Amino acid sequence: MAKKKFSRRKFIVRSLVGGTGLLVGATFLGRHAIRRQLFKITETDAILGYNGDVDEPWMWFEISPENKIRLFSPKVEMGQGSLTGLAQIAAEELEVDIPDIEMVHAPTSTGNIDPMATGGSTSIAGLFTPLRELSAVLREMLKGEAAKKLGVEPNTLKIAKGEVSGGGKSLSLAEVVEGVEDWDIPSTPALKNPKDFQFIGKPVSRIDLEDKVMGVPMFGMDAEMPDMLYGAVVRPSKIGAKFVSADTSQAEKMPGVVKIVQEKDFVGVVAKTQVQAENAKKAIKVEWKTERNWQTKDIVEMTSVGNGSSYVVQLKGGPKGILNRAEKDENEEMIQSEYRSPIGAHAQLEPNGALAYVEKDKATVIMSTQVIKITRSEIAKRLGMSEEQVNIMPTYLGGGFGRRLHTPNAIQAAVLSKAVGKPVKCFFDRKEEFQNDTFRPPTHHVMKGKLSEDGMIEAIEHNYSSGAVMFGSPMLPGFLETVLGADGGAYRGSAIQYSKVPNFRTVSWKIQLPFATSWWRSLGLLANTFAIESFMDELALKAGKNPIDFRLAQIKDDEAGSRLKKVIQTAAEKSGYTDEVKEGRAMGFACSTDATTPVAQVAEVSVVNNKIKVHKVTCVIDPGFAVNPDQVKAQCEGSIIMGISASMFEKMYVEDGELQPIIYGSYQMALMRNAPKEIEVIILNSSDKPGPVGEPPLGPIGAAIANAVFRATGQRLREMPLELS
Repeated sequence: MAKKKFSRRKFIVRSLVGGTGLLVGATFLGRHAIRRQLFKITETDAILGYNGDVDEPWMWFEISPENKIRLFSPKVEMGQGSLTGLAQIAAEELEVDIPDIEMVHAPTSTGNIDPMATGGSTSIAGLFTPLRELSAVLREMLKGEAAKKLGVEPNTLKIAKGEVSGGGKSLSLAEVVEGVEDWDIPSTPALKNPKDFQFIGKPVSRIDLEDKVMGVPMFGMDAEMPDMLYGAVVRPSKIGAKFVSADTSQAEKMPGVVKIVQEKDFVGVVAKTQVQAENAKKAIKVEWKTERNWQTKDIVEMTSVGNGSSYVVQLKGGPKGILNRAEKDENEEMIQSEYRSPIGAHAQLEPNGALAYVEKDKATVIMSTQVIKITRSEIAKRLGMSEEQVNIMPTYLGGGFGRRLHTPNAIQAAVLSKAVGKPVKCFFDRKEEFQNDTFRPPTHHVMKGKLSEDGMIEAIEHNYSSGAVMFGSPMLPGFLETVLGADGGAYRGSAIQYSKVPNFRTVSWKIQLPFATSWWRSLGLLANTFAIESFMDELALKAGKNPIDFRLAQIKDDEAGSRLKKVIQTAAEKSGYTDEVKEGRAMGFACSTDATTPVAQVAEVSVVNNKIKVHKVTCVIDPGFAVNPDQVKAQCEGSIIMGISASMFEKMYVEDGELQPIIYGSYQMALMRNAPKEIEVIILNSSDKPGPVGEPPLGPIGAAIANAVFRATGQRLREMPLELS
């Protein structure tokens, strides 16, 4: 099949990659300024490009015998509704109905492999234009071939309900593609004008809704193969535990055990049933070596501004000198507050695991994963196979939130399968999932500010300490830690967004925690926004100004500033924001901009018997363009409830070297009774292209609640989970 010409879009993307290489080579010629530029990129549209292969339409599409257009998605569905949005995009340019599109997670055997991952709220935004182009090209390919077979002009044909028809003639899609080996791939036709959209921008029901309601097997845990066996891996309970030895003599004699597998980095059991595998695992006596019995206080002391290495990631003017002078001058006032957030677990419903079948010359792995390409690469390396011999078949995810951006469990399942020559299904149990999570790191924030005589911010500084988020992840090359210094994931949301402030600085304090921390939904956004927006509330009160007016006065009228102002003004208007406490209820406001998407929220709360109750949240979001407004609203609602859970309940602690709790219940999370009775979501479309949606709404909620609690009680809560004294 002839290849399309090298596209300008790909050239731009690859040029950006090359440009990054130039920046890497120049780090010693202005390292700090370059680092700040690289971090600035994370707040722009540069992160939204898709760098997968979009030159081969048949890598993305297939015509099924049932005359459906099967679309192989390189992005996975983990509850965010992206497959529905992608179906809308494809149907729009193919000019077919959405039921004509059959969405399938792309196995790596198709070649349609996302070079990055599913995450960062980029699934819809990143694929919006490439998928429209691919769909338009496929439409013309099908019409062109049908025109040859029907003896008519292509422009007389249309595609609908599994047929290509026109001029009183028709062919099913299967008949159109039958026998065709060489396809003419046209130049990308003109895409639809947004005013002519039939599906994009409209509310569409989730395509996976019925299957999920009816309990159709679709998740990694549901996967099965003939003659399947079950695996279980022994995992340590203590931080930093290193394997010394294992006594498997008792386990080997237990019922159903097929084989005990000892590797350099793990010990596992293969048995006939899951229960037998788990029982045998518990009978293995493993000796672990630990250097230290860590406690929560040790982690809190480590995670404090001033410890570790510091990196200036944002700078304007000379805030440090202004704040230092104000601190020493008795005639001036330097305002300072500190904030903290705890260790957080992902706590997703479906634990990690995989079903693997390793044969002589190939391996098949069925699993829930966000990193399909990386998983394939890691398994191939461990098995000594080429990547083409390993086929990863991604499933729907029973919750992701960044937990499935790290998948060594797939390697373990593959190794167990190879040892017995049969399919092996191997999953974490709930205790292992909690104790061996890649946690949301704890954070510490020191905010400093000085007001001018007219009540504006003269200078502000944000120092934050955090464990790793992106560093150490297999998603990123190791050299980036040296280049960037500060962790770009922990940085998310830490920048001062108030562009009129003449002097501001953001400083990252990087520490190395003794346990694994990594990607968690919205990365550092929740904790950073909690600190910055709580402090903005404190500054507004100090200035004697309304918190809405105070924020608006600090924002420029450029494109980003205008969008931020608009969501702030709309949230204030729609919620009827007031500083007054009415009938025991108070309002709190907060806003953030994450990866180009501004969000403003107003939380309405009351405090009864020292317990915080969130009654209503008004959320205004400008995602650029909402491909599916219902999907955007659902994402906002989900983020808000997840943010309420993280802000008010969730907390991991360390006791005698073990991360606790290890089960739901003792790990407190928001329940139905803790959810607001009302969440009002207002969508502002400021563009004809979509931006990120899934994570930005998580940012403001913690600060909005804390600011409301202050108005209701006079207590300023500066530590999550939020608890009144």
